[in-house]
Amino acid sequence: MVKRVAVFLLLILVLQILPVVPASASEPFRDLIGQAAVLAERDTGTILYSNNMHVRHPADALTKIMTLLLAAYAVENDEISDNELITMTESAWHDVTENSSTLNIEPGEEMTFIDLMYSSYVGNANEASNMLALRIAGNIGSFVDRMNALATELGAENTRFVNPHGQYHASQYTTAHDQFIIFNEAMKSALFSEVSSTFRHITEGTDEFESRTITSSNSLINPSSRYYFRNCESGRDSATFEGGYSLVAFAEDDGMALISVILGSNVFIFEDESTDIRSFSETIRLFTWGYNQFSWREILKTTDLLAKVPILHGSGADFINARPESPLTLLLDNSVPDEAFDRNITIFSEVRDDPLMAPISAGEVLGEVVITRDGVEYARTALVANTDINLNSFEYMRRQVIALLSTTMARNVMIALGLLLLLYIALVVRYNIVRANRLRRIKNAKNDIIRERHQNFRE
Repeated sequence: MVKRVAVFLLLILVLQILPVVPASASEPFRDLIGQAAVLAERDTGTILYSNNMHVRHPADALTKIMTLLLAAYAVENDEISDNELITMTESAWHDVTENSSTLNIEPGEEMTFIDLMYSSYVGNANEASNMLALRIAGNIGSFVDRMNALATELGAENTRFVNPHGQYHASQYTTAHDQFIIFNEAMKSALFSEVSSTFRHITEGTDEFESRTITSSNSLINPSSRYYFRNCESGRDSATFEGGYSLVAFAEDDGMALISVILGSNVFIFEDESTDIRSFSETIRLFTWGYNQFSWREILKTTDLLAKVPILHGSGADFINARPESPLTLLLDNSVPDEAFDRNITIFSEVRDDPLMAPISAGEVLGEVVITRDGVEYARTALVANTDINLNSFEYMRRQVIALLSTTMARNVMIALGLLLLLYIALVVRYNIVRANRLRRIKNAKNDIIRERHQNFRE
């Protein structure tokens, strides 16, 4: 115990002189206490603040996030029952050093799988983490392989694990950005969320071993702590000589879910010998800034009529209104006005130079709108017809006839028909003239015969 206190005091003194890595001029503040940090929105993954977020750092007790996640998967996938009794073995203690964090779970002691999960994460017991690994994978090496495989699958490319509990190892590291990725995925598990949000848990006792009351060292969820942050629902803290003070935390307020990561912070000792654990106070500062600086804003509504699209053969309409298919909401800096965003509208019929024709059904896709700012695309959504437009049959037929007559072939046919008609008329006229002349000759011949007969009669 004396050795642990000595190491802790030495840690405080060393961390007092740790350098503060300033954020860039474009960041919200320049004096964040920590070697690396990230503040991100959970659902969209939008990074609101970052500082050295891809720089490698000792993983320390943050390693238990991945351990708990794999344990939660095992229960949720029905591979292991949460009430299964597990007997602690000697092998679970093989790499747990004297000064590491434990609950002194003795070999031979029985504990349910779910209590081992709470002991590992809430109680920060390294032997419980090892025991989870042994039960899930059969041996610690295979479990570590699963940890690394899942990290790679999630895209945490700058993270490597060598043990399930986070006791310092030079080859075990992570980054602020990777911790956001891992914790964000972990919070999708209902069981992980339940365990990680627990401040106090009482394990089940047995005939031979008494129950344990374990409490979380995450002061953000401790109602009696001066660091208590009511919007914080979950997290995982760490404090080691090598890695300093680190904290991953999740908070939600008014529909905005944020994940904060601070690595390599320190403890500040005031003149009155009171202390400030900066991993907690800086996390509160990050969360507070995020909630004050950003908000969800509806950039597009489904009632916004963004374009009038010409339409042919519509019944009582020459155009149709296009609206967004779905509302578009963005997480934006409150200092950015709505007018800063451009709406770049594309109507597919215009791009194809193929006029839109009735009938059109409400909801039919007509184009898309892309929201940009300073040339950067923020989002896009389809534009759809606002109403139904029926076909005007008479107008359709009229236009079809006009269109048909306007073609070269139709003109040639009409000219041919015209020439045939003229030829027919000419032939009819000629026939009538010939017939009239013939009848006149016949009539004249008859008159000549009659005159000749009269002349003969007189004689």
